[in-house]
Amino acid sequence: MTILNMWHSVDFRKLVIELSLVGLRKYGFVSLLNALITPLDNLHYKWKTYRSDNLYKLEHTGQVCYLRGALNDRFDPSERRITIDGTGGNSEPTYIYTPGENQTKYLGKLFLRNSLEFADTGADFTVRVPREIMNQSSYEVRALIDFYRLGGMRYLIIEI
Repeated sequence: MTILNMWHSVDFRKLVIELSLVGLRKYGFVSLLNALITPLDNLHYKWKTYRSDNLYKLEHTGQVCYLRGALNDRFDPSERRITIDGTGGNSEPTYIYTPGENQTKYLGKLFLRNSLEFADTGADFTVRVPREIMNQSSYEVRALIDFYRLGGMRYLIIEI
């Protein structure tokens, strides 16, 4: 590490001892200095974790590979089962006739779909998340996707 990369790494306990007079470096005085420096040391620790969280956020973007990596790092670090498909839904809508149109009432096999699953008005990408992750933290998954996705992009979450 160079000096420029180490400007944020300060060991305040060591610094206080090194800046004190040599004759005063006894156990009682060092303990007093450590007690006085503890709030500053705790604040520095919080700042370092906040800084590392922000650097992680800056390293990831809305691209599919980075978004998938951020989701897997947060929610499924060991198995990495969360996947993202670049395509949205591709189902065709089925029109249900009104009684006034005098059409047949038998529709055959019919599936109810979300409006985002249709090809023309559908989502821009699909996120496949395991069911147990969605049961535990569905709001956090949505919040993380909303944080990283590009503005105007629509998505659909499918539980696997």
